[in-house]
Amino acid sequence: MTFVQLIECRTSRWDELDRLLDTWAERTGGQRSATHALVGRDRSDGAHVVELVEFPSYEEAMRTSNLPETDEVFRRMVALCDELPVFTDLEVVRDEQFSESAVRRFFGTLTAAGELSPLNDLVDEDCHSHDPVNPQDTIGLDAIRRECRMWRDAFDAVFTVEDVLTQGERACARWRWDAVHRGEFLGIAPTGRRVAMTGTTVFRRGPHGTFAELWWQRDHLGLMQQLGALDELEH
Repeated sequence: MTFVQLIECRTSRWDELDRLLDTWAERTGGQRSATHALVGRDRSDGAHVVELVEFPSYEEAMRTSNLPETDEVFRRMVALCDELPVFTDLEVVRDEQFSESAVRRFFGTLTAAGELSPLNDLVDEDCHSHDPVNPQDTIGLDAIRRECRMWRDAFDAVFTVEDVLTQGERACARWRWDAVHRGEFLGIAPTGRRVAMTGTTVFRRGPHGTFAELWWQRDHLGLMQQLGALDELEH
């Protein structure tokens, strides 16, 4: 379940605190699992500062809190405040805003180095993935992860998300995929070729805040042509 931490403090040294928040983001950028952070100042009391930080779960929030960088920044934050900050932990029970950051994180996770993430903080256990290239839908998180691993085994790749549009419980992403063909793919031996593909993906968010349904549209024919799979047919 999505988790939000509400942090309130009073400070007469806002500019220094603002720079400190930048430092915190820089030092924990590769480890911090926050999906959204918002900072506001009270219009009627400029010394009153409120920060809302969203995490995929309470466990992820605690992992970030236990980072050495977080402890150091907190001590520096206390020194800038007129009194001790107040923390309120909130379990999100209703969320009407589709998270663009979750969509972007999804694509980043698919091609991230190392072992493939469990994806359970992004994708429902019974998610349905629709792809016109496949004769049947891919159903369930385990099946989706198997398909992701197939692509990862075949290509060293990266997604570039060009646009994300959100409306209600749905979002649409336009993306570009750049890769090097390193492993067997649909019976095609590794070619070492650099290939690219463009496409769009539509997401539907489920009741738990994770993706319950995916619709893929991509230039699969163009990819096969780049891999040389159509050479014999063309002749």
